[in-house]
Amino acid sequence: MVRRMSEPKPVILSGIQPSGHLAIGNYLGALKNWVELQDRYDCIFLVVDLHALTVRQVPAELRRRCLSFAAQYIACGIDPEKSAIAIQSHVPQHAELGWVLNTITYMGELNRMTQFKDKSARHNQNINVGLFSYPVLMAADILLYQADLVPVGADQKQHLELTRDVAQRFNNLYSPTFTVPEAFIPKVGARIMSLQDPTKKMSKSDDVEGNYISLLDPPNVITRKIKRAVTDSGTEVRFDEGSAGLANLITMYSVLSGLDIPAVEAHFAGKMYGHLKVELAELTVETLRPVQAEYARLMEDSAYLDGILARGAEDCRGRARKTLSKVYRKVGLVPAAR
Repeated sequence: MVRRMSEPKPVILSGIQPSGHLAIGNYLGALKNWVELQDRYDCIFLVVDLHALTVRQVPAELRRRCLSFAAQYIACGIDPEKSAIAIQSHVPQHAELGWVLNTITYMGELNRMTQFKDKSARHNQNINVGLFSYPVLMAADILLYQADLVPVGADQKQHLELTRDVAQRFNNLYSPTFTVPEAFIPKVGARIMSLQDPTKKMSKSDDVEGNYISLLDPPNVITRKIKRAVTDSGTEVRFDEGSAGLANLITMYSVLSGLDIPAVEAHFAGKMYGHLKVELAELTVETLRPVQAEYARLMEDSAYLDGILARGAEDCRGRARKTLSKVYRKVGLVPAAR
């Protein structure tokens, strides 16, 4: 079981869908912040594999990615002695609570979800019910653990608002049951954009390999991708949101180095874009080197990784059972005989 202090800490829950490749954008925008939260919060970090089923998957590849993502969480610094790390499908209460919440979520609310519209356009041969009700399962993920805080990006704010509405609706219909979660906005965060199309967020599921840097990319691939990153026709290394490609590279350098934007600009004063790209490539390679080494070690020790996931799932199931038993009792379901 995960060790806890006697004084309860606020609960933070977050998860990533095991699709594509975890990218430097995921690291700088999420995983790096997760690591820093562990000492101050009671953290639960999930690999949300049930969500991945809304898109057709190759079963063997999905299983491999689930284990790979969990290993990358740990390799990036998530400590299984401080945080619960689990695969969503190992905790059946996610789907069970999701069904109950489906019965108090309105069609009109789900029709307004912009992510459903976006994904339907991209996967128009498989517009399934799961894709439509995805936000309800996400609400169950959060409410199941009485999460106080949820780190969210711009693309998930709408889903968190729905989660809050559903929690308040259930609490009003029956009695106070769920903690109504708040959005957690880290003091230091980064929205990393695509290397080739810096008007769009870097996506781990991008079909164009040059648009993202995978956490597992070898050094020569990282260097090639950064050198080919889109900038503009200027020469001065100066942060300007109107120059999206350059601003993106400066942001990456800032977060990886720990220097603020003015310090990065001062560092590259009198230098060209090429200097920024060379140093950014070297910094990225060195940042990911220990992550990749630890990842390789974890993937070679399947018993150790399985043990971490088993303990995380046990911890999560214990918490989830408490919430679900309250929900079942309040909606009028007969308790199972023991």
